[in-house]
Amino acid sequence: MGANIGSKSRVNFLSRSAKFGDLRYGARSTARPVADIAAGILEPVISRRAGMTLDLVSAWPDIVGEPWGEFTMPEKINWPRRASDDDPFEPATLVVACDGARAILFQHVLGECIERVNVFFGFAAISRIRIVQKPLNRRKLPVRRELPQLGASDNARLQSILGDVENEKLRESLEKLGRGVLGSRKERK
Repeated sequence: MGANIGSKSRVNFLSRSAKFGDLRYGARSTARPVADIAAGILEPVISRRAGMTLDLVSAWPDIVGEPWGEFTMPEKINWPRRASDDDPFEPATLVVACDGARAILFQHVLGECIERVNVFFGFAAISRIRIVQKPLNRRKLPVRRELPQLGASDNARLQSILGDVENEKLRESLEKLGRGVLGSRKERK
């Protein structure tokens, strides 16, 4: 008798869930990451108020480099006013918030930062960076994990693949990538 009750309740559960969608194993869910939803909401607000995209804010640590990504943050882009559509394009000024003590050091790398931001945009959008000193409440950047140690055979294989690469920086980058890939395969086994 207990078996009948259990099977009956299970049938009822399945019939109820069928109303809300097919929940079979492997069926796709319509759930979306919260970051995608938030980006869709914040993008128009940021572009209207600050004149820049959310992509610039999220990619900022990668654009300016490791030491400056933690202590600086883009605030807004001041686009020059144009009297008509016939006026020539003029690059904008990027306003960057920076921790007070590091602002003077950040001034020394402004030229490189302008170049990197323009590469990010794909055209000469920024001609000047204005620094605003203020304390930043930033989260700590994630700590990069150590590269896994490879066995002798994996290391020899990686070195044989990279043997023809002449550019030293490219070789180092490819070696880090190879160590990460081979190490992650080793961890999964």
